[in-house]
Amino acid sequence: MLRALYDRVLALSAHRHAPGWLAGVSFAESSVFPIPPDAMLIPMCIARPDQAYRYAFICTIASVLGGIAGYAIGYYLFEALAEPVLRAYGYADALLRFESWYEQWGATVILIKGLTPIPYKIVTIASGAAKFSFAIFIAASVVTRGARFFLLAFLLRRFGPPIRDFIERRLTLVTTSAAAGIVAGFVVLKFL
Repeated sequence: MLRALYDRVLALSAHRHAPGWLAGVSFAESSVFPIPPDAMLIPMCIARPDQAYRYAFICTIASVLGGIAGYAIGYYLFEALAEPVLRAYGYADALLRFESWYEQWGATVILIKGLTPIPYKIVTIASGAAKFSFAIFIAASVVTRGARFFLLAFLLRRFGPPIRDFIERRLTLVTTSAAAGIVAGFVVLKFL
């Protein structure tokens, strides 16, 4: 079923309204949808390299807006749905520890997960559930989602179809390397 959904998203990249579909997939993936927008972004950038940065911009804006929806799910629905179940099973202390950990490391988690193919929806919902600073959440999301999508657009525009296979096989390596660079930059800035 997931493969059929992936194939459908991939087919949408050739649709005449592909930029709108790209925005929709990017938005939904940030809160509930299982297929990342890369499935559309990659073939769209290869087909129209002159539009690659426009597509990356669409992905970034829609993904951050979808992240806000995910944050709202965690913020408003977590207590109504998940928290009572955790309390019933005796995990209330674990929830408090998680919230404390997330408060301390939340921005780093957002920076790392926002760049990698690890589902961003986990970060968005967890950020809302932990009541993490909304302003920091938005700033980190814009930086990391933008970096991820613009990096893909740059590589696809610069190297074309040959880089597609490399990216699809090693997307985790490419984006994790970029994430490590961003986190290292923040660490250096903090200690200077």
